[in-house]
Amino acid sequence: MSNLNTQMIEKYRNSFLREVEANVEEGEWVKMCMQCGVCSGSCPFGPHWEHPPQEIFMMIRAGKRDDVLTSDSMWMCTSCYNCIVRCPRGLPITHIMHGLAHYAHRLGLAPKENPTHKFAIKFWDNLTRTGRVNELKLGLALYFMNGFSEGIKTSLKMKDIGLGMWKTKRLSPMEIVGGHKCKDVSGLHKILAKAREIEESKAQKFSG
Repeated sequence: MSNLNTQMIEKYRNSFLREVEANVEEGEWVKMCMQCGVCSGSCPFGPHWEHPPQEIFMMIRAGKRDDVLTSDSMWMCTSCYNCIVRCPRGLPITHIMHGLAHYAHRLGLAPKENPTHKFAIKFWDNLTRTGRVNELKLGLALYFMNGFSEGIKTSLKMKDIGLGMWKTKRLSPMEIVGGHKCKDVSGLHKILAKAREIEESKAQKFSG
């Protein structure tokens, strides 16, 4: 159990809903869910969720912290926004799902073998390093994230797509030693640090 997770348990011991409201994007909307189930019925992946959105909201209000934060349900969201468009109360369900996923990751509770979770980490690390996605390094990281042999198999299977990207100048072998980047990388890193600072101050203000 991470130190951050332990701190949050102590701070919000008697109310997981309050913890979500303080630390999850748009979390204050959870208590507005009236359990109609329209979000789940509108989701293209609805039948494949371990816990559909309205069930997640019910579990949050019931204090089922571990069941929610260790679930892979939030990682099923593809941001199609069907749920938001059709919700009778206009809840920002997509944002809450991504917010829960991000919070679970911060606490070290997200399912480590979930492919979406693994992709999210690799994509974010790749993007924030220079401010631009290094397609070659990201592709290789994804191909080999499940082991060397799987990486070779995937690379061979995707070779035609890779060659096509190279021919159209969408992929360069030289990216392995450098790659393109934004003009002000240090400025980007300062922006991200400030965003984290604001996020943490908002949580402290709510809990205080």
